[in-house]
Amino acid sequence: MTVRECLTFAARLKLRGTEEEKIARVNIMIATLKLTKCQNTRIGGPLVKGVSGGERKRTSIGVELITDPNLIFLDEPTTGLDSFTATAVMETLGDLARKENRTVISTIHQPNTDIYEMFDRLVLLAKGKIIYFNKADLAVDYFDALGYTCPALSNPCDYFMTMMSKESIELDHEEEGQIGLAGLDHAKINAEYLKLIEYFDSSYESSDLRNDATVIHPDCLPITG
Repeated sequence: MTVRECLTFAARLKLRGTEEEKIARVNIMIATLKLTKCQNTRIGGPLVKGVSGGERKRTSIGVELITDPNLIFLDEPTTGLDSFTATAVMETLGDLARKENRTVISTIHQPNTDIYEMFDRLVLLAKGKIIYFNKADLAVDYFDALGYTCPALSNPCDYFMTMMSKESIELDHEEEGQIGLAGLDHAKINAEYLKLIEYFDSSYESSDLRNDATVIHPDCLPITG
């Protein structure tokens, strides 16, 4: 199918109303996601040349946005895209959040610096624990106060991923020559890693930057049992 045909199919499948109303919604999506130039181009696949990776990704997002949701969850929306295209996709999502007042929540593992600067709020998770959840532009100073200083001119996200990675501890042991006949002491490395995550977790829980859901939503009760 072409980009327009794909979005039209989604509209007919998911929306109520007349055909004219559905086509009008498709036109809005094409304009919003900057797909006008490629709207009549086949999407393609492994064996058929079609739209670019970024255009395919935006079409995929459009299929989900066709119902006009207020809350959008995205799992790795930049996977497989080059840095420029990934930034363009995230700019589109940023426009949806700021100009159309939508909430966009996304998991992302390798954002470049430009993408990182688009984030309003940042959540860092390690071993199932929240080690940071607040404004993205406060994160560097927060971890600097804990003794983990992001190098100058470095991408903060790259530093955070390294900082909370067990592989970085393994690399430190290798560089320090702490390798016995049986190789690395993985039990010791795992213990160090768990201690590090526990430190990050307890620091966040006692921090002024900690988000307390009970203050924002006092009517919500925790799930028990």
